[in-house]
Amino acid sequence: QVQLVESGGGLVQAGGSLRLSCAASGSISSMNRMGWYRQAPGKERELVTFITSGGTTNYADSVKGRFTISRDNAKNTVYLQMNSLKPEDTAVYLCYSLRMGQIHWGQGTQVTVSS
Repeated sequence: QVQLVESGGGLVQAGGSLRLSCAASGSISSMNRMGWYRQAPGKERELVTFITSGGTTNYADSVKGRFTISRDNAKNTVYLQMNSLKPEDTAVYLCYSLRMGQIHWGQGTQVTVSS
């Protein structure tokens, strides 16, 4: 059972930056994908970004050019660098891992962007 622990959320002004971390309890090198979803109040969960084991990345249109996902296999950690934050980025950000059809979730970290 993979355990994922997010950190790095908080309150930031519009235009600011945050870096989220997702630390896994085991090796992430075998994960097919790791990434981030977000869920704002009253809205559906939205895929923000993911990175594959080969390093291929994918981003939602709403965050392209502002967010960057990366992974450090040695630290079993995935990062989400978020720049030029907007109030509409406010949400709970959830880390996930996918391996052989099994998905695991972190508990989420709150990101709040004030205008």
